[in-house]
Amino acid sequence: MNAYEIIKKPLMSEKSYAGIQNKVYTFVVDKRAGKIEIKKAVEEIFKVNVEKVNTINVKGKVKAQNTKSGRTVGNTGDYKKAIVTLTKDSKPIAFFESLS
Repeated sequence: MNAYEIIKKPLMSEKSYAGIQNKVYTFVVDKRAGKIEIKKAVEEIFKVNVEKVNTINVKGKVKAQNTKSGRTVGNTGDYKKAIVTLTKDSKPIAFFESLS
């Protein structure tokens, strides 16, 4: 897998916005990727130095919808989340700096 297949998209939430000031960023990543692969991918794409990576497997939620023909129940997809902490001397990621 190349770096752009590993890092799928940034994850934007209230908690992830709070971490931007401390150089802590959250991404949705490929389920098969390990911490070392995620670290190398972030360093390659954003040209920064990564201190550590924490990963979490997130289970999908059950969603229900009422329609004319009755109640429909389904699930959202499972995904893997990576919380990436940069080193103190590393430059911040420019994409996230424009959001804070």
